Amino acid sequence: MFRIGYRTLKTAVATPIAISIAQFFHLHNFLSAGIIAILCIQNTKKKSLSAAWSRFVACMLNMMISSILFTVFGYHSFVIGLVLFLFIPITVMLKVNEGIVTSSVILLHFYANGHVTWSFLFNEFLIIMIGIGAALIMNLYMPSLDQTLINYQQQIEANFRIIFEEMIQYLRMDKMTWEGKEITETASLLEEGRKLAFRDVENRITTRDSFYYEYFKMREQQFEIIERCLPTLTSISTMVSQRNLVADFIEEVKNNIKPENTAQNRLDSLYRLQEEMKTMALPKDREEFEARAALYHFLQEMEQYLLIKSEFKDTVNGNKNEEQTSRKRETR
Repeated sequence: MFRIGYRTLKTAVATPIAISIAQFFHLHNFLSAGIIAILCIQNTKKKSLSAAWSRFVACMLNMMISSILFTVFGYHSFVIGLVLFLFIPITVMLKVNEGIVTSSVILLHFYANGHVTWSFLFNEFLIIMIGIGAALIMNLYMPSLDQTLINYQQQIEANFRIIFEEMIQYLRMDKMTWEGKEITETASLLEEGRKLAFRDVENRITTRDSFYYEYFKMREQQFEIIERCLPTLTSISTMVSQRNLVADFIEEVKNNIKPENTAQNRLDSLYRLQEEMKTMALPKDREEFEARAALYHFLQEMEQYLLIKSEFKDTVNGNKNEEQTSRKRETR
């Protein structure tokens, strides 16, 4: 079985539309409008606009250079190479080299036509505009990724809770029967979620909203800390009273894994716990000392975990305020 994506579907629709419009206006080389439409269809709105602009600029530049060189040197095959020799470095310099293939089609039209007239130039201009226009119109619609991103978010948070619950059980019961499949699963979800969130950002032309992209970046950083913490935690073999205190704190973190939380309350709990542990009696032996040191190190890692969430919340709020300010300026 194979899957037909939106880009394939849009290409299949935009290409015959572009050809039909060019043919309706009796344009020469009307099939080239379909080729241009194919090349302009992209995965996101921003990429589509970028591709359309690159191809438009490159085609206009190619038409200008071709008109001059074919008029001066005549319609010989070596002139095609001369045009490309000048044209390609200029497109690279202007950062529109994406349009080299499209404009090469126009270049061959010049050579095949054998002469340059205003009607020919207008014909080529219309072919370019019809091909680009058909692709841009098709790319105005991009399916919403919100529900898929929410699903990724919920699965990742559910896995975080499972991992923290396993930590809690180990600290309280000193037993570990967990297979750890949530670790590899979460790593995969984070990677896929970040890629999808980037596509979502690229589809938002009129806004800089990047909540999901920032969210998955934040969870990736937190997940790195969780992976780093696990060996430290599972290396504790001595049952000390502080294990239950840390387990209670982890349970509080687990119960508050939500996008809207600022993490400030958890940070306050963490600092209180650290101060409480400092006032406790000194370790009686080496094993207790190592266990308590490992627990304290774990809490330091958890501080970084919570600070990352706090910074994420500040970033998101800052983006919202900036967006609101921008909208107010537009309405003035």
